[in-house]
Amino acid sequence: MDILDRVEYRRVDLANRRDPVYRLRYAAYRREEWVSENPEGIATDEYDRSPNARCYGVYIDGQLVSSVRFHHATPDMRISPCMRMYPDLLNGFLDAGQSYIDPSRFTTDRDTALAYPALPFLTLRVAAMACEYFTATYCLSAVREEHVAFYRRVFGSREIAGDGHYPGLNFPVKLYAAEVREIRNRVADRFPFFMSTPEEREAMFGDDADAHYLGLIRPTARQAALAEDRFSPVPDAAE
Repeated sequence: MDILDRVEYRRVDLANRRDPVYRLRYAAYRREEWVSENPEGIATDEYDRSPNARCYGVYIDGQLVSSVRFHHATPDMRISPCMRMYPDLLNGFLDAGQSYIDPSRFTTDRDTALAYPALPFLTLRVAAMACEYFTATYCLSAVREEHVAFYRRVFGSREIAGDGHYPGLNFPVKLYAAEVREIRNRVADRFPFFMSTPEEREAMFGDDADAHYLGLIRPTARQAALAEDRFSPVPDAAE
């Protein structure tokens, strides 16, 4: 929990191609040769222009260290990267009146990831907050085989579809999902740093987009966990 005292979040203006998050993505993906070189030195795709897309940078001690994007898909707004890979399954969810958060473009600074094993937790905290703010039915995870154990252990995710190919990347993924209402309290008990106050969620996801691009947002997990009396020993990976 103490690491959160050094963390801040920033909402990204996805229309600004000069935003440093695009360069962070590019550096991470080029390192693994997941994307081709381009003269701008940025990684972006059509989903950055979707009306239901939001993206966030994560900062430690004022330095950008990771980012994640997500789409909030509803019966009235069905755009998301996973929808392209699994349209029959996900349209079925939406046809039934359900909704989901589809996180994507999860990227980290390599040196920081080595120094801070908690970085995946700090970054995916954005998705956890989004699920609560938007009262989503599911949180999806399109993950590589080697990352499956993490999503099962942390979020209780289960596989709902086999291999697909994520738009713009050259490796297969599997589709996992966690039912938000089912896992919320269990995750909060085990990992209270995922928690947040309504005020933080409003600052992160509120409708007044211009206002929310202006500054860095400090996490409120400590206050939220105290309010619900959910403090428990922090796992080694999150220290």
